[in-house]
Amino acid sequence: MPPVLPLITAPRAAFLRRWMLASAAVVVLTLVIGGTTRLTESGLSITEWKPVSGVLPPLTREAWDAAFAAYQQIPEAQTVHRGITLEAFKSLFWWEWAHRIVARLAGLVMALPFLWLLVRRQLPEGWSTRLGALPVLTLAQGALGWYMVSSGLSQRTDVSQYRLVAHLGLALVIYAIAIWTWLDLRPGPRGDRLNRMGAVVAALAGVTILSGGFVAGLDAGHIFNTFPLMGDGLVPPGYAQLTPAWRNWFENAAAVQFNHRVLATVTLLAAIVAWWRSRAPGGTAMGLAALAQVALGITTLLMQVPIPIAALHQLGAVGLLTAALWAAHPATRQSSR
Repeated sequence: MPPVLPLITAPRAAFLRRWMLASAAVVVLTLVIGGTTRLTESGLSITEWKPVSGVLPPLTREAWDAAFAAYQQIPEAQTVHRGITLEAFKSLFWWEWAHRIVARLAGLVMALPFLWLLVRRQLPEGWSTRLGALPVLTLAQGALGWYMVSSGLSQRTDVSQYRLVAHLGLALVIYAIAIWTWLDLRPGPRGDRLNRMGAVVAALAGVTILSGGFVAGLDAGHIFNTFPLMGDGLVPPGYAQLTPAWRNWFENAAAVQFNHRVLATVTLLAAIVAWWRSRAPGGTAMGLAALAQVALGITTLLMQVPIPIAALHQLGAVGLLTAALWAAHPATRQSSR
């Protein structure tokens, strides 16, 4: 017998479905813009966190000069972007500003419907914790984002890869909650009997995405731009050069890229097995999404990380995760009145 969800009216379910889709969409938009911000090395161009007044960009020459002067004080401006002009700085600034604006939009999308239901005492019984987690986690995500940025403002020339992956991971959690809730609320036939394989692929996809965060954090995609070999072999030279050994998984660019390749391959094989065993729409979606994602990853690597292809690779990762969550979702009966 499929599980029965808490009682909820049909009109309320429709409202919640729209809210969850909007929440998922704005998280994806934030991820893509945030990823592009990282690819363009724009993430440190705004050196202050002003949640309210920061909505407005510099509007005068004096304001631009002040923002540029503040940026020139950090290590990245003195090394990676040494000699940068004001016009080039503006290109960096707009990416980071757009990311922060979309992040604020995500906060509104998560919070306003929840507060509206809360004030009107219309939160469905049994759903308050899950729905309330969205605005709370999004608020935490904003604070974590600034914690990440602050790691690159004093001694480093970029942000901490650990904080970058934590920021990415929390975004995935928020996205997964929104998608899973939408799946709980959707009407019609459910499931392709892929729940176990879908869960495996979803877990593998999540870990692979996080490993991709370390690739991005260490700029590991700019080395060993060949496939399948890395240098003269499958395993790159210097794979285990750091001690203790675990540091290589997170701080050694060559090892990080190799591990990402391995995880991506395992994820692809798991998705293909699910596709072959089920011959169902959910398995087909996972298999095709995994094939497309691996193809995009290899293309990104061989072309030395062109920004449009790399951004599509990031979007493809979310697509694969979505297909796997869909397949993993169990059949449910939505009670209504």
